[in-house]
Amino acid sequence: MYHPGVWRRAFIAAAVGGAVALVLAPSIAARPDASPLYAFAFGIYAAGSIVCHQLPDRSFHLWGVQMPVCARCTGIYVGGAAAAIVVYVVSAFRRTQVRLKPDTTYQRARIALLVAALPTAATLLYEWTTGQTPANAIRALAGFPLGAAVVWAIATDIN
Repeated sequence: MYHPGVWRRAFIAAAVGGAVALVLAPSIAARPDASPLYAFAFGIYAAGSIVCHQLPDRSFHLWGVQMPVCARCTGIYVGGAAAAIVVYVVSAFRRTQVRLKPDTTYQRARIALLVAALPTAATLLYEWTTGQTPANAIRALAGFPLGAAVVWAIATDIN
């Protein structure tokens, strides 16, 4: 049976868990001892290779190990996790969910996604026109609103 609360909580848990996994994977990979957890880290890096170029100079390094995704992707995933937490907290305090007309909701979501994509688009445009790569922190900060907007749009639409 379909229950929107269960799907919303599962989506929120996946968004937060994915961001946490991005930090855990380099922590595990940096361990000097062989561990069964290496399989987990390997899986996270493998999944990251599907969605990201994983260039070392465009990635953050934790514990002396490159993260599974680049700085921009890290910003997107952290932004998504932050939005998921906000959606969860807000929905936990609401007893009834106020819904707008579907066409109004979708229009607002489209606008929010477009505006949230502008910082990422600006950094890409800068890279492509100048041949220079912005600092990883700038790339991560540019990705943050995009990840937050995508998760917000999905999590608030699960009804």
